[in-house]
Amino acid sequence: MILQDYYWFYKSVIPQRTCDHIIRYGNSQREHTALIGDNRNESQTNMEQVKRKRNSHIAWLNDPWIYREIQPYLEEANVKAKWNFDIDYSETIQFTKYKHNQYYDWHCDGWHHTYNRPDDPALHGKIRKISMIVSLSEPTDYEGGQLEFDPRNADHDSGTNILECKEIRPRGSVVVFPSFVWHRVKPVTKGLRYSLVVWNIGRPFK
Repeated sequence: MILQDYYWFYKSVIPQRTCDHIIRYGNSQREHTALIGDNRNESQTNMEQVKRKRNSHIAWLNDPWIYREIQPYLEEANVKAKWNFDIDYSETIQFTKYKHNQYYDWHCDGWHHTYNRPDDPALHGKIRKISMIVSLSEPTDYEGGQLEFDPRNADHDSGTNILECKEIRPRGSVVVFPSFVWHRVKPVTKGLRYSLVVWNIGRPFK
């Protein structure tokens, strides 16, 4: 699929007080070490292998007031960027904390298979189509942690046209992109970087 826009952004649209509220609330929830892929069993996960790819801490949020604040930007971007993907469900929101030297190397949010969750009709048989990242931190709160995109097609096919998404830096900014687009968060070299991540899903592309 050839895209005209690999991502769509909104600068500083989430109010400061809302960012503060989300950070306080996210920090009050149970913290997990971030995993890779659709892995729900931490006891069977090779954490050394995970940390070579991804090193961060997360909490899961599913509060309606947060969806009401951020979801309209994803839906509007889907139209304005002319992706027009059929989506019908928003997954649980990921509150992400990148501390010193933490990162997430090159990856894409979508997989080559659908969700196999017969016990959850909202997920079963669907794929991730659109991802959204919300910046909760002031740009002066941390150094490093750059969000970058790479318009390539496979893990081994790292391209040279890397796009640094500087638009995510201002606090309260929103970046929306197709879940099959490769991206990474470079190591945080100083401070603490907070963000939200959410994925919208739908039936596989035809």
